[in-house]
Amino acid sequence: MRKAMSLALLLLVAMFCNAQMADPVKFKSHLKTGSTAEAEIVFDGKIAHGWHVYSTNLGSDGPIEASFHVDKKDGVELVGKLTPRGHEISMMDNMFGMKLRFFENSVQFVQKVKFTKPTYTLKAYLEYGACNDEMCMPPTQVNAHFSGKSPAIDGKAAADEKSADDVAETLKAGGLDSSMVKAGAVDSVAIADSAAAPQLDNAEVQKLWTPVIKELAKFDKPVSNSLLYIFLAGLVGGFLALFTPCVWPIIPMTVSFFLKRNKDRKKAIREAITYGVSIVVIYVALGLIVSLLFGASALNALSTNAIFNILFCLLLVVFAASFFGAFEITLPSSWSNKIDQKSDETSGVLSIFLMAFTLSLVSFSCTGPIIGFLLVAVASEGSIVAPTIGMLGFAVALAIPFALFAMFPTLLKSAPKSGGWMNVLKVVLGFIELAFALKFLSVADLAYGWHILDRETFLALWIAIFSLLGLYLLGIFNFPHDDENRRTNVPQFFLALGSLAFAFYMIPGLWGAPLKAVSAFAPPMNTQDFNLYKNEVHPRFKDFEAGMAAARLEGKPVMIDFTGFGCVNCRKMEAAVWTDAKVADMLNNKYVLISLYVDDKTPLPEQMTVTDTDGTQRTLRTVGDKWSYLQRYKFGSNTQPMYILLDNEGKPLTGSRSYDEDINEYMDFLKVGLDNYNK
Repeated sequence: MRKAMSLALLLLVAMFCNAQMADPVKFKSHLKTGSTAEAEIVFDGKIAHGWHVYSTNLGSDGPIEASFHVDKKDGVELVGKLTPRGHEISMMDNMFGMKLRFFENSVQFVQKVKFTKPTYTLKAYLEYGACNDEMCMPPTQVNAHFSGKSPAIDGKAAADEKSADDVAETLKAGGLDSSMVKAGAVDSVAIADSAAAPQLDNAEVQKLWTPVIKELAKFDKPVSNSLLYIFLAGLVGGFLALFTPCVWPIIPMTVSFFLKRNKDRKKAIREAITYGVSIVVIYVALGLIVSLLFGASALNALSTNAIFNILFCLLLVVFAASFFGAFEITLPSSWSNKIDQKSDETSGVLSIFLMAFTLSLVSFSCTGPIIGFLLVAVASEGSIVAPTIGMLGFAVALAIPFALFAMFPTLLKSAPKSGGWMNVLKVVLGFIELAFALKFLSVADLAYGWHILDRETFLALWIAIFSLLGLYLLGIFNFPHDDENRRTNVPQFFLALGSLAFAFYMIPGLWGAPLKAVSAFAPPMNTQDFNLYKNEVHPRFKDFEAGMAAARLEGKPVMIDFTGFGCVNCRKMEAAVWTDAKVADMLNNKYVLISLYVDDKTPLPEQMTVTDTDGTQRTLRTVGDKWSYLQRYKFGSNTQPMYILLDNEGKPLTGSRSYDEDINEYMDFLKVGLDNYNK
């Protein structure tokens, strides 16, 4: 932000000073041809004393760099990218805080082209930036319009151009619509590097999109533990639900019912265990229904849908207000009464199942927010079994006490009685739900690029929430349903200490500290306006074709980072692994990093009709749709994060890698890819 404001101020000064220094740089352009099919577009510049013109490829955080742009071309193709010639000066610039390259007195920029038809037409322009020690000129363009007879024709290029339609048909047969390779459709959609993206012809694009699923399968691929993490997350959610006022008081009543109902204690234990198993079946069935109704792809899309995330954010805020005591949320009593009546009228396993279903309905006001959060959180895994596994963990935790207390009824006497501590637990859960509501709002904000909840704003709100939670636990203030004489006990004191310490821990993040503990929830570092932290990794490209073309020109391997704005594990990897000095050096200097956001909602220039991997026709409408399809079609996967190392032909250099915070293994992964590329 500081750099952008500085540049804007300099441009404003430049406009006011326009009458005094109207034209410090004078450029002339001409087409240099010979007896071959190749030619050069040459821009000769004379620079006034005290001024300098910036070179090419300076990066997105620097000043206006020199770049070549094409408005229209026929019978001519670009060769390589814009090349500077002359005495280039490299110097640290204090205003931009980076090393810059520029020219003084004179400069020459050259763009090579080749002719593919007997006649040609080219309308293009050079864009450059110029500054002196006090001010900068706005971006300036130099036109280059040429047409005429070609001195010679490049046979291969002419053949490529002639067969463009055939190539497009080949792509379509493989599931790729021809609009993906038409001019304008494969240009950079969202390039982090501000250099003009090198152009690829149709045959090269086809080659880059060729599936490499079998090649990847030849490498040993690490086994993902994501399903285990989902099960554990469900288990934690179930244990939290146990200690809410909607569930805990029911446990001793239900177990006592089974023990009194049967004089035979063994039968009572069997029925109590059956009751616990019924709870597991009910919640696992809920997970299966969600999976079958939506499917993996739909769940993934739903997890980043703006309307859905905003509604869920509002829902969590409503649940938090309910936990704070503003009102009570309950399902219609007629539902639970009817189910309860049915359980009394029936016998055997069915009556026990109906009792378990009654518990599920009665406890909804406490378990609903936890279940909803769990289902939405696992949606981004892209796995159809993820919601089921999450519900299995939740149900197992919820069912354990019923079986345990039925086997050992004397434990009921030592179990804590319900009371004021449960109200405190509800308030704590309310604060946590309020914090997670911001996470869902952040997902929508990132996916649609609204920039209303950037990293520092998000952290400031979390600092406020967890500070208030700590003060509440210390008894500084109460909510409506709290006891008037509520006092802080020892467990609450330690919880308050942890909450306040967590809030203080997040404060340096306002100035750019990585904050690995919250990286999974906070927006990515590139949304931070003010950042004092320098050891960062930012993708050079957010477009596959443009990044691959740049890597080929630079002679570097590529790392494809399939990620998402709403991907929790992606943020954790970026904070825990990419911030390591050795990893950052490899990604910044040895590889060309291309990050492809599968939930980017930016509309494509043209919608694309493709044949998906399951044989169905699908329309790609957004940038995220395109990258999600690329991941499925070329690499046979749909989960994020996914890291793939490629050579300049789009072939894998080693196996893919997913979420794993082991830095040493990640370094080995990068080194193997680099070694194989050099071979």
